[in-house]
Amino acid sequence: MKDYLTLAETSEIIGKSKETLRRWDKEGILNAVREPVSNYRVYRKSDVQTLLGNLFDEIVEDDVSNHVKPENEYSILELFAGAGGLAIGLEEAGLKCAALNEIDKWACQTLRNNRPNWNVLEGDIKNFDFSKFKNKVDIVTGGFPCQAFSYAGKKLGLKDARGTLFYEFARAVQEVNPAICIGENVRGLLSHDNGKTLKGMISILDEIGYKVAPPQVLKAINFRVPQKRERLILVGIRKDIDIEYKYPKPHRKIYNLKDALKKSELYNCDVPQSKGSKYPEHKKEVLDLVPPKGYWRDLPLDIQKDYMGKSFYLGGGKTGMARRIGWDEPSLTLTCSPAQKQTERCHPDETRPFTVREYARIQTFPDDWEFAGSISQQYKQIGNAVPVNLAEEIGYSIIKVLNEYYVKK
Repeated sequence: MKDYLTLAETSEIIGKSKETLRRWDKEGILNAVREPVSNYRVYRKSDVQTLLGNLFDEIVEDDVSNHVKPENEYSILELFAGAGGLAIGLEEAGLKCAALNEIDKWACQTLRNNRPNWNVLEGDIKNFDFSKFKNKVDIVTGGFPCQAFSYAGKKLGLKDARGTLFYEFARAVQEVNPAICIGENVRGLLSHDNGKTLKGMISILDEIGYKVAPPQVLKAINFRVPQKRERLILVGIRKDIDIEYKYPKPHRKIYNLKDALKKSELYNCDVPQSKGSKYPEHKKEVLDLVPPKGYWRDLPLDIQKDYMGKSFYLGGGKTGMARRIGWDEPSLTLTCSPAQKQTERCHPDETRPFTVREYARIQTFPDDWEFAGSISQQYKQIGNAVPVNLAEEIGYSIIKVLNEYYVKK
């Protein structure tokens, strides 16, 4: 079975749902075969590799543009700002940062070092009163961490979410009264507590005066980002504004790792040299045996068992383990640490994790955006960020609403 992939593994590698793969099997796009003992669908590795090449090597003319020019000066209050991925993207779209709140001191240092003119409010969001921005800021944004709160009755009120960071986000929105609020989170929020957490958040935003557009998961690869990252976006428009929010249109062109790290449409030069983590020798010896776009199943069976330990006998594809990225595919989602065993992201040619600047490029940060703190702190800041190009595309969709609002105002 070393030449075959399960349905789950193929779904993870290609970035398509299991339902899509079943449909592709019927349509002859990617044919499955049946595993003789279990009769489950499995896919030939060679067929998957060929399909990946066709998907990502094909030259696609991208005729999609979400670009909209702001007709006024629109300002943002950003909460949970991190190292500035969302802020830079919104700035590149034409929006202005009025203030940014962040608790992590190294992320705050990164923001100050790169944008001395930004008003960085360092510290716990609970300790800030945002009423001084009331009616002076058009947008409040925040990548609040997902925390559970008790779901009481049919409607969850603001008071029920007290003590969570979503409560602080909603409190800031209530104090500032912006035209638009934007929350972003991991895809898992959709199913968190069987969807009740998200339902509660929407009901709270409704309670404080915001109509929430149907939440959508945006795939970063559709928005000029060479990475299979997904973010759930929550957009609330103040109820007195009768304008429908529309998500940015996905681009046709998919960028890959080569586009990120080499001179390309994304960057006008190869990635700059920088520091990065290293693998311990025993891990390097194992990963030396893995080809580009390969993972633990490409190892000899005895090494698989030794490297995987107990995980070898557990279910699931575990496609992130001993994973080497290929030049002609987008990177898998970057994590806060480039050498975690469950989410390996090995360089295609060299047996090492991606460097700091390579990490930043995959997240579409500009090359001149410097990160403060130790190497591990820098990886953490980059791994937590919203990809800059995705943020820019979201920015255009917000500008479109604000332009229309100010014409009617």
